[in-house]
Amino acid sequence: MYIKYGPMVLRRCRSLLKDEDLALDAMQDVFVKLISKQDKLKENYPSSLLYTIATNHCLNIIRKEKKMSWGDEILDRIVSTEVLEEKAVNKMFLDQIFNSQKASTRTIAVLHYRDGLTLEETAEMTSLSVSGVRRRLRKLREAGFSMEGR
Repeated sequence: MYIKYGPMVLRRCRSLLKDEDLALDAMQDVFVKLISKQDKLKENYPSSLLYTIATNHCLNIIRKEKKMSWGDEILDRIVSTEVLEEKAVNKMFLDQIFNSQKASTRTIAVLHYRDGLTLEETAEMTSLSVSGVRRRLRKLREAGFSMEGR
């Protein structure tokens, strides 16, 4: 699996983390997770499983880095106030929306909106039905619209 799917996992980690060393470490972590959970896994769609594990793992790394680099974030805001203010407001808005959703909904949103996967591709990657993906994205949009008035 490592030889066959390693390049795909590494590409995914690179695209999310934007750092070669972090991406290489994350790729290794993905396969370690796969090995540690192998007795519970079905090998029906290994590429989808690995893609989902890689996405979730990289999102967790990004979340941890954001918490650890709070001082850097403040410095960045001071340097470029206008653009970062918008980004900060958008991030806070998205965090509030995603806090009320299932954790996998963030993965669905990243796959569909950021990576540009179709509903069918997103469904395959997350082992949900297309209607399930549509439902999650609709609830996410509804949560966003209800937050706009605040």
